[in-house]
Amino acid sequence: MTTAERIAAVGTYGAATDEGVHTVAVDPDTGTMRRLDAVAAGPDPTFVTFDPSGEHLYAAVRESEEGVIRSYAVDRDTGELTERDSARSGAAAPCYCSVDETGEFLLVAHYAGGAVSMLPLDAAGGVDSPAEVIEHRGSSVDPERQTAPHPHSITLGPENRFAYVPDLGTDQVHVYAVERDEASLSRVDALDLAPGAGPRHLSFAPDGDRAYLINELDSTVTVLRRKSDGTLTERATVSTLPPEFAGDNKTAEIAVHPSGKFVYGSNRGLDTVVTFAVDGETIERVDQTPTGGEWPRHFAIAPDGERLFAENRHTNDIVAFDIDAETGALSPTGESLSVSEPVCMRWRPDRD
Repeated sequence: MTTAERIAAVGTYGAATDEGVHTVAVDPDTGTMRRLDAVAAGPDPTFVTFDPSGEHLYAAVRESEEGVIRSYAVDRDTGELTERDSARSGAAAPCYCSVDETGEFLLVAHYAGGAVSMLPLDAAGGVDSPAEVIEHRGSSVDPERQTAPHPHSITLGPENRFAYVPDLGTDQVHVYAVERDEASLSRVDALDLAPGAGPRHLSFAPDGDRAYLINELDSTVTVLRRKSDGTLTERATVSTLPPEFAGDNKTAEIAVHPSGKFVYGSNRGLDTVVTFAVDGETIERVDQTPTGGEWPRHFAIAPDGERLFAENRHTNDIVAFDIDAETGALSPTGESLSVSEPVCMRWRPDRD
């Protein structure tokens, strides 16, 4: 590792024996990526996240029957991964995990399992059995994708007090209060979305007052306003697709630029990242950029806001783009990295 490089972790789809969790070094000046380490974490270790210190990485692994969370120590100089612990996740098919700001709890969303869970952590990378598992109930209008609950992500909100869970199967965003003393989650609210929207991922603006929700099934982004009690209200909904597009499409990831001026979303099918400019209580689609591959299931914006890295699952690559600070437009840097079926990319917190 050079002093200028940053470490990121990548989760993937793959067999139990495949090296499915990777660390990579990224040069912030050029966008160049290079491999550091990779480990076999089990079947489909699709989503990964660091603790606040950057010392430990957690991977959500889709073992049969019930998922598993594996923790790894991360060497700050080499990116080497050393397994520390593992625990059952609480339900089937974990698809997303996040650590609260204290580093004391891991929150997990289970797509096929229809549940969310809360697992205690310790400072040495230990993972305890779930202290809380909450099963969702309900369905919606899509006969193939919405016959049961499908929590697709779980995101900590501003002030670390509330967790937000878009449920693709019920067309709702559930809001939970994070009760640290009791190691539990308590229901606060559930925001109903348009039938058939399929809410998937959510990202907060830097001010914490607004959130942006990407809806997988109808290819839209919903602008939300957050109240002080943690509840959300809908302000606007905008398509991720140009009017002339007539093919099949599913959205995937959403992220707000560190400046708060732009919002980005990925289209699978059209295979683009769409750029929105923030305009008060709504957003305006201003650019549409091919991702240089197929099926961008995720993307990661560099912490300094200068680049975006798109993870193209079907073409097995991560492709780097420059971000124009004035317009938000993306342009390919020419840099890419071959990774089998990448699903997500997460930055190690810079605490040096």
